[in-house]
Amino acid sequence: MDEEPVPLPITNELDLHTFRPSEVGSLLEEYFRECRRLGVFEVRVIHGKGSGTLRQGVHARLAQLEDVMDWAWPAGALSGGWGATWVRLRPAAKNDRVTE
Repeated sequence: MDEEPVPLPITNELDLHTFRPSEVGSLLEEYFRECRRLGVFEVRVIHGKGSGTLRQGVHARLAQLEDVMDWAWPAGALSGGWGATWVRLRPAAKNDRVTE
Protein backbone atom coordinates (compact mmCIF):
# COMPACT_ATOMS: atom_id res chain seq x y z
CA MET A 1 0.00 0.00 0.00
CA ASP A 2 1.51 3.35 -1.09
CA GLU A 3 1.12 6.18 1.35
CA GLU A 4 0.21 9.66 0.20
CA PRO A 5 3.01 12.23 0.59
CA VAL A 6 2.65 14.35 3.69
CA PRO A 7 3.04 18.05 2.92
CA LEU A 8 5.63 19.78 5.11
CA PRO A 9 5.48 23.49 5.78
CA ILE A 10 8.78 25.04 4.71
CA THR A 11 10.23 26.92 7.68
CA ASN A 12 13.62 27.33 9.33
CA GLU A 13 12.97 24.14 11.32
CA LEU A 14 12.78 20.54 10.12
CA ASP A 15 11.76 17.97 12.74
CA LEU A 16 12.81 14.47 11.67
CA HIS A 17 11.29 12.57 14.61
CA THR A 18 8.55 11.06 12.43
CA PHE A 19 10.90 9.93 9.64
CA ARG A 20 12.91 6.75 9.25
CA PRO A 21 16.67 7.11 8.65
CA SER A 22 16.22 5.70 5.13
CA GLU A 23 13.89 8.61 4.25
CA VAL A 24 16.20 11.40 5.36
CA GLY A 25 18.56 11.63 2.37
CA SER A 26 16.09 12.73 -0.27
CA LEU A 27 13.99 14.65 2.25
CA LEU A 28 16.90 16.91 3.22
CA GLU A 29 17.77 17.64 -0.40
CA GLU A 30 14.18 18.51 -1.36
CA TYR A 31 13.53 20.51 1.81
CA PHE A 32 16.69 22.58 1.44
CA ARG A 33 15.93 23.23 -2.23
CA GLU A 34 12.55 24.68 -1.23
CA CYS A 35 14.12 26.67 1.62
CA ARG A 36 16.55 28.31 -0.79
CA ARG A 37 13.75 29.05 -3.24
CA LEU A 38 11.82 30.79 -0.45
CA GLY A 39 14.84 32.67 0.89
CA VAL A 40 15.36 30.56 4.03
CA PHE A 41 19.11 30.04 4.47
CA GLU A 42 19.41 28.80 8.07
CA VAL A 43 17.56 25.67 9.13
CA ARG A 44 17.49 23.87 12.45
CA VAL A 45 17.33 20.14 11.76
CA ILE A 46 15.95 18.25 14.76
CA HIS A 47 17.17 14.66 14.72
CA GLY A 48 16.88 13.84 18.41
CA LYS A 49 19.51 12.47 20.76
CA GLY A 50 18.64 8.75 20.72
CA SER A 51 21.31 6.31 19.61
CA GLY A 52 22.83 8.78 17.17
CA THR A 53 21.93 6.78 14.06
CA LEU A 54 19.64 9.46 12.64
CA ARG A 55 22.12 12.23 13.49
CA GLN A 56 24.95 10.36 11.79
CA GLY A 57 22.82 9.85 8.70
CA VAL A 58 21.89 13.53 8.63
CA HIS A 59 25.51 14.64 8.97
CA ALA A 60 26.67 12.22 6.28
CA ARG A 61 24.04 13.58 3.90
CA LEU A 62 24.84 17.22 4.76
CA ALA A 63 28.45 16.58 3.69
CA GLN A 64 27.20 15.51 0.25
CA LEU A 65 24.77 18.33 -0.52
CA GLU A 66 26.01 21.23 -2.62
CA ASP A 67 23.27 23.52 -1.23
CA VAL A 68 24.79 23.20 2.26
CA MET A 69 27.43 25.81 3.11
CA ASP A 70 28.15 24.42 6.59
CA TRP A 71 26.53 23.13 9.75
CA ALA A 72 26.97 23.35 13.51
CA TRP A 73 26.36 20.55 15.99
CA PRO A 74 25.37 20.51 18.77
CA ALA A 75 22.89 23.29 18.10
CA GLY A 76 23.29 25.05 21.46
CA ALA A 77 21.33 24.72 24.67
CA LEU A 78 18.42 26.92 23.57
CA SER A 79 18.16 25.28 20.13
CA GLY A 80 18.02 21.60 21.04
CA GLY A 81 21.61 20.88 22.05
CA TRP A 82 22.81 17.42 21.04
CA GLY A 83 19.43 16.68 19.46
CA ALA A 84 19.66 19.28 16.69
CA THR A 85 21.99 20.65 14.04
CA TRP A 86 21.97 24.16 12.56
CA VAL A 87 22.47 24.15 8.79
CA ARG A 88 23.50 27.15 6.68
CA LEU A 89 22.46 26.99 3.05
CA ARG A 90 24.16 28.68 0.14
CA PRO A 91 22.22 31.63 -1.22
CA ALA A 92 20.87 30.96 -4.69
CA ALA A 93 23.14 32.52 -7.32
CA LYS A 94 21.61 34.03 -10.44
CA ASN A 95 22.71 31.07 -12.53
CA ASP A 96 21.44 28.44 -10.02
CA ARG A 97 18.53 26.37 -11.20
CA VAL A 98 16.25 26.85 -8.21
CA THR A 99 12.86 26.28 -9.83
CA GLU A 100 9.39 27.10 -8.66
